[in-house]
Amino acid sequence: MERKSLTLTKDTFSEQVLESARPVVVDFWAEWCAPCHRLAPVVERLAAAFDGRVTVGKVNVDDEPDLARAHDIRSVPSLLVFRGGAVVDRIVGVKSFEDLSARLEHALA
Repeated sequence: MERKSLTLTKDTFSEQVLESARPVVVDFWAEWCAPCHRLAPVVERLAAAFDGRVTVGKVNVDDEPDLARAHDIRSVPSLLVFRGGAVVDRIVGVKSFEDLSARLEHALA
């Protein structure tokens, strides 16, 4: 499957997430995190399913500790849904595609 998510850094986060005209899902993850690796294909599937409606980005918490701290990430994987620059949903742990899709549809409503 072609990768649809963006890699986000402290240099791109504000423009790509906080100033985005469309909702953004940000996956905070770590290379050493087994649950993060289990969730990764689900996040990519979500990016493909919501392509054109939602932007999906990923933040490696080891590479971007300031972003993780700024958004109160205490556990990975954590998905934050931003709309208009504000967090409208916070999802912690591995979830199914169906669960994530339903929560994202709710956040878009």
